[in-house]
Amino acid sequence: MTWDTLLLNAELATFDGDAPYGLIGHGAIALKEGLIAWVGAQADLPPQARAEHVVDLEGALVTPGLIDCHTHLVFGGDRAHEFDLRLNGASYEDIARAGGGIASTVGATRTASTDALLEQSLPRARALLADGVTTLEIKSGYGLELDSERRMLEVARRIGLSLGIDVRTTFLGLHALPASHKDRRDAYVDEVCERMLPALAEQGLVDAVDAFCENIGFTREEIRRVFERARGLGLPVKLHAEQLSDQEGAALVAEYSGLSADHLEYLSDAGIAAMAGAGTVAVLLPGAFYALRETRLPPIDALRANGVPMAVATDCNPGTSPLLSLRLAASMACTLFRLTPEEALRGVTVHAARALNLADRGILATGKRADLAVWNVRRPAELCYWIGGSLLSNVYVGGEMLELG
Repeated sequence: MTWDTLLLNAELATFDGDAPYGLIGHGAIALKEGLIAWVGAQADLPPQARAEHVVDLEGALVTPGLIDCHTHLVFGGDRAHEFDLRLNGASYEDIARAGGGIASTVGATRTASTDALLEQSLPRARALLADGVTTLEIKSGYGLELDSERRMLEVARRIGLSLGIDVRTTFLGLHALPASHKDRRDAYVDEVCERMLPALAEQGLVDAVDAFCENIGFTREEIRRVFERARGLGLPVKLHAEQLSDQEGAALVAEYSGLSADHLEYLSDAGIAAMAGAGTVAVLLPGAFYALRETRLPPIDALRANGVPMAVATDCNPGTSPLLSLRLAASMACTLFRLTPEEALRGVTVHAARALNLADRGILATGKRADLAVWNVRRPAELCYWIGGSLLSNVYVGGEMLELG
């Protein structure tokens, strides 16, 4: 047999199975035609194995490529001034109700050209790639009208093509109520359901549908209408749920077999039970918790006890989580939410893949997509232990090593 690439002398954190980190010491991994062709202890390599390229990693750690399963990475402008306002006593809700928050970014995004949006967003995506991210979810939701939402999703697709990574796009039409519909909520929900979502789905720009279930967002009834339309179009759903209050959003998204419920600081026992029953992933977003100086923790112990898989993501966005490192998000999940390093790293690999409905990645196993990260460390816990800094050596996406410069 002849493989394309054979990586030798590696510490493999496969995250396959229940053993700690799925660790294989002094391991080897072979790549062929974009997939993992063989993985195991180097001593068990087939004697007839050959490869076009053989690389000695000299004991470096290899993990699956990291997966950032919740971002708002495409947007115009920034909201650094709101950071200042919050530190001077204003709450997130105060800023939003005064015309700031999401509405501020909507204005900047609508006025930016497609090329300008790409130019502003690419550096953010490059930063995530440089930190080991090979699969990236990007939401719309800063356009709130068809043409701007389309441009956001098109830019998201172009980012994937530009960087050679896989970008999954999520339509977030119910992110905020646009000023043009201030007194016409039903009309805006109608617009999302009957015009925006079908048009964008027909163009192949939508992989999933999301909404913001909150007092300053949208009600369960409004979101249910969008979820029904998504179901009719064959699209999976997810939800920003229980971030600022308990609106029973987790139970709603679980009712639709949703991929994930995200944030979850105010998640109830009933919501946890619904998620466990539906297999809905809990996506933890410690960057927003940190930036907003929240004090109420997501119910981590209850999620563990009920077997709800926990993913971790950056929530990269201009207002509440300007975070450009998924590895730092994993570290925050440990220090702020008390996840173990293994839980946090499973959260940015195997569970993050599940949150995006991607069964072909997130672990190092034969037949899986050959997305992997090679690190300048020896032990998996170091990826959460070191705060900041550059630890990545290189990444492979679909079996091809990417240029990080």
